[in-house]
Amino acid sequence: MTSVLSLIVSIFLFIQTPKREIETLNSIETVISAIDSGSSSDLAKFFDSSISLNVNGLQGDYSKNQAELVLKDFFKKNPSMGFSLVFRSENNPSLSSYIGDYQTSQGLFKVFIKVFQQAQDFKIYSLEFVKG
Repeated sequence: MTSVLSLIVSIFLFIQTPKREIETLNSIETVISAIDSGSSSDLAKFFDSSISLNVNGLQGDYSKNQAELVLKDFFKKNPSMGFSLVFRSENNPSLSSYIGDYQTSQGLFKVFIKVFQQAQDFKIYSLEFVKG
């Protein structure tokens, strides 16, 4: 009886583990899509209540709404010609970092994204756009 119970628990854990990884992947993929399309409102959905933001030298700690406005202005002045993720560090299940290239007609910006995850919450707490 205990071996059957152990088998059921093992199968349950095996099935549940990949879902969490897929949800994390889907979250960063949604962030990538928001940056690629230059959508500050879609990107802001993933901001923590306050965020450390550096947009080409204009840096500080902003509320979610303030950060969205700063990015809206940045995306308006620097329309996207594409965004690609070039590095991901997902070794720590609760803290992850990503680096990408944001291409505009003004040039290339390196993008540094830092996120934390607690349960199902995926939140960006630091975001930087630095002209390369």
